[in-house]
Amino acid sequence: MIDYKLIQEQLKALAEDDHHFIPVLSNASALLYDSLPDLNWAGFYLVRDGQLVLGPFQGKVACIHIAKGRGVCGTAWAQDETQMIDDVHQFPGHIACDGASNSEIVIPIHNKITAEILGVLDIDSPSLARFKAFDKEGLEAFVRTLEEVTDWN
Repeated sequence: MIDYKLIQEQLKALAEDDHHFIPVLSNASALLYDSLPDLNWAGFYLVRDGQLVLGPFQGKVACIHIAKGRGVCGTAWAQDETQMIDDVHQFPGHIACDGASNSEIVIPIHNKITAEILGVLDIDSPSLARFKAFDKEGLEAFVRTLEEVTDWN
């Protein structure tokens, strides 16, 4: 069983020395990639100039730009809602950055003061239906911790 509370505590510890978003997101992606089984990508897309732009990640090379409303990441951003997709190949408009990805979860990240969406956490798996309600709950809590410990300026 994955201990999401422990992962949140590890994130807090990693952010103690420097709250800037680049080192925090870099370590956060590595933490998730190493802590969660059966992943092939874990990372972030950040809102910049009206689109999502690739941020720190672990895994294979990735798409650099994603339009709002496009693919799983763009949909999570447009709807401001977690997207948990059991089979990405059945998702309308799915962007196949890595053909080995079969399931995905994407969680919006907000500015804790303005509630503006700053980006998304994107996690892919080569397995179908990899993510369960338990993962959704744990990863949403992880993102809330991320929002609290990160300096986005």
